[in-house]
Amino acid sequence: MTPMETNPTHTAADVDRQVGAAPAPRWRTHEVANQVDELSGYSLLETDPALKEALARAGAETFAPGLAAYAEALGRAETFALAERINRVTPTLDSFDKRGRRIDRVEFDAGWHELLAMYRRADLVAMPFRDERPGRWAVWAAGFYLHGQVEAGTLCPATMTQASIPVLRREPQLWDALRDQLFSTAYDGRDLPLAQKRSIWLGMGMTEKQGGSDVRANTTRAEPVAHAGSGSGGGRGGEYRITGHKWFFSAPMCDAHLVVAKTPDGAPGCFFVPRWRPDGTKNAVNVQRLKDKVGNRSNSSSEVEFQDAYGVLMGEEGRGIPTIIEMATYTRLNCVVGSAAMLRQALVQALHYTRHRRAFGKRLVEQPLMRAVLADLALESEAAMQLSLRLAHAFEHQDDPRERTWMRLVTPAAKFWVCKRAVELTGEAMEVLGGNGYIDDGIMGRLYREAPVNSIWEGSGNVMCLDVMRAVARDPQAFLALLDEVEADVGDERVLRGELDALRGWLATPPDQLEALGRRFASRLVLLAQAALLRRHSPAFVADAFIASRFDPRWGAVAGAFDTRSVDVDTLLQRAFPA
Repeated sequence: MTPMETNPTHTAADVDRQVGAAPAPRWRTHEVANQVDELSGYSLLETDPALKEALARAGAETFAPGLAAYAEALGRAETFALAERINRVTPTLDSFDKRGRRIDRVEFDAGWHELLAMYRRADLVAMPFRDERPGRWAVWAAGFYLHGQVEAGTLCPATMTQASIPVLRREPQLWDALRDQLFSTAYDGRDLPLAQKRSIWLGMGMTEKQGGSDVRANTTRAEPVAHAGSGSGGGRGGEYRITGHKWFFSAPMCDAHLVVAKTPDGAPGCFFVPRWRPDGTKNAVNVQRLKDKVGNRSNSSSEVEFQDAYGVLMGEEGRGIPTIIEMATYTRLNCVVGSAAMLRQALVQALHYTRHRRAFGKRLVEQPLMRAVLADLALESEAAMQLSLRLAHAFEHQDDPRERTWMRLVTPAAKFWVCKRAVELTGEAMEVLGGNGYIDDGIMGRLYREAPVNSIWEGSGNVMCLDVMRAVARDPQAFLALLDEVEADVGDERVLRGELDALRGWLATPPDQLEALGRRFASRLVLLAQAALLRRHSPAFVADAFIASRFDPRWGAVAGAFDTRSVDVDTLLQRAFPA
């Protein structure tokens, strides 16, 4: 690097005197102008009026100071810089130590540990299960949503750990041993046996090469361990030897994983497989390699083999899939909230850029076509957030049969739709920034690469739609009751009442025909639910614009392709992110 580059106030003559060279030409060709840096250094909560309103409705006032402090910490420029760094300095695998002993240790940049520690200190892992105050699930969802706007990879182990709690609670012996470490807000990144840790992280292992989403096609097997004088050693809570593989094994540095394997009778079981055996030796979970993923770069995903690995049966033999699906119910909610977070950050960065960038004599935000795109992004973002918080409410009140319907039926539909929209619209927001958005070291590129993981992980779009259709088929009366609840918010809105009637009418469709229409059904259900929630909770200018666009038969081919002449775009964008 030349002195001219290190100090732009130097002239060419200065350079000549310093290096004793012949006169050099001036290298400066232009002034850097009309460029907009990515936004950081702001409160993610104070700049989100819709989220603040949702938290107030949830009665979460007692959580407000802690959440506000977390939002401030996340919004600091230093935190954004950490997020960028850990997605550039990615995890590495050390299979052996210096003397050839197998260690299977994944090394992370220090920023990974710092962001995980921030999340844990904010009590966002176990708080919804431990705290009885109203609004706890809304506060968790808000915290997850705020964190996901800055960095998503660190949310993978946090998601799986949280989702393991309701499953582990059904196993008294395991729960007694792990409860305090799961509830702890202290971060412990050391690679040690469970008994030596202040807090722990849990992962999950289901996917195998030959099966993918078809977990019943798994071949990993579990054999009961017989102990002297104790019979076969099998059965609930018994010890097993696990042999087989997992094609995707998320976050292998977690302290334990919940793993699906077939018991001797050929039925799937769910097993608790720690990283270290109870005797302090390393468990035989051998990491073959780390996955080179499109996104989610800060987080390690791996392929592993189990070579007589130690495991403990959870639940009953043959009930492994229902056990792990209970965990997936929670992780699917996290996918919805995480995708809503990406939509939010993409919108915020796009608004910041267009408010400061000029083209053709105007700020970009003043250009009519750009305003249509931004308005579409704003509507999508608020609708996704409102649906996320509504689902969080259902998880808090799951003793109510109506809320269980939201959990069982709307959660997979929302995962299908919101995650798909994040994939499309992070790309649209990237285009707002043009070439600057397409640069690999920017946040828009990271959001775009990250978005598909939520659509794929914990069940692809087709799997989600099939789950919706099965839930409707199992309990059509619960589905009709859900539509009755939505109808109360629809009022005399003609187009929404038409959607209600259409969805009710689908119950008459033969099941063999209905399955092929699953994507249409799930999409229409989510859009109707979002419209009703916006009509109930958001200003009329938001709900009116959402309904006018989303239920126009011509909407949806590309973002911004709707008539904004009757939309108060200025007010809509100011609500989305106050200037």
